[in-house]
Amino acid sequence: MTRVATNPARASCRCSSSSPRSNAAATAAGSAWSTRPAARRAPSTGSRANAAAEPRDPRRKQAMSSIAFIGLGVMGSPMAVHLANAGHDVTGYNLTPDKYGPLKAAGGSSAASIAEAVAGAEIVCVMVPDSPDVRDVLTGEGGVFANAKPDALIIDFSSIRPDVTIELAGTAAEKGFRLLDAPVSGGEAGAKNAALSIMVGGSEADFAAAVEVFDHVGKTVVHVGPSGAGQTVKAANQLIVASNIQALAEAVVFVESYGVDTEAALEVLGGGLAGSAVLEQKRRNMLDRSFAPGFRIDLHHKDLGIVTAAARESGAVVPLGSLLAQLMASARANGDGGLDHSALLRGVERLSGLSDT
Repeated sequence: MTRVATNPARASCRCSSSSPRSNAAATAAGSAWSTRPAARRAPSTGSRANAAAEPRDPRRKQAMSSIAFIGLGVMGSPMAVHLANAGHDVTGYNLTPDKYGPLKAAGGSSAASIAEAVAGAEIVCVMVPDSPDVRDVLTGEGGVFANAKPDALIIDFSSIRPDVTIELAGTAAEKGFRLLDAPVSGGEAGAKNAALSIMVGGSEADFAAAVEVFDHVGKTVVHVGPSGAGQTVKAANQLIVASNIQALAEAVVFVESYGVDTEAALEVLGGGLAGSAVLEQKRRNMLDRSFAPGFRIDLHHKDLGIVTAAARESGAVVPLGSLLAQLMASARANGDGGLDHSALLRGVERLSGLSDT
């Protein structure tokens, strides 16, 4: 696993607030978290270089921790499973109680409430859809702040507004907790393979304390600055990913309009400068018109709302981001919100007169 810590004196974060509209943008996405089983993965050494190529130091015996994991969805379930497989005592909580199978099979347990899950936990992990969900999980009457043990380390893997993260980190500190914002990139495949990229905001000391979790769920983990910095970098990530998906969708429709062998075209494009992780991971979706959700359009719509609102607050100009936000909104308006974000292809087809839906 690649892990990098920044110097706090050099790190800066232009974190900004989002409009009320963006705060509610993902309401339609809901909080029904699904789950998929994850493969067992041997723990890494957590070195700065790729740990897979290095022998594990027998002198480094990692202490197992009591971990509460809130949100066992497409991403949260395999992450919790990896932690249980590593030997941690993991208790999960999910809004819908039919999602505990994979975690229990890995040796974890379930709780009937957030309060029960976090009681006695040294580390609390959160992976829920949006800013209001995180706020409810942390500050609600039955939430983490009211029920966790003093000095618990809270790791929020959710993708939310930077300003909300900064606010919650301040509240956490006042109540005697430590909070890291640690949004992830890599989608369902990255979660299942413990190969996520994790961008972490918060103090260096808390980042170091969270290594025992990051070791087992991520491949590239970088401390990018103070509270809110992780969410700012994640917003930039979502801008880049959406740009790549839209460009790939347009390329597919363009190539097909000339009768070219599209699969062959994407193979050669993937070997050149046009190649990308998006092309590699999403081309089969587009070729087969198969859009089972790995990351839903509803959630990417929410993320682009964060991008455009935060950019306005900071004065950054993101014309492509604004266009992508509109294209994502159009996809939702046409009923595609529950599909994988590679279904932006359907929007290109509609604009090209190639689809009636």
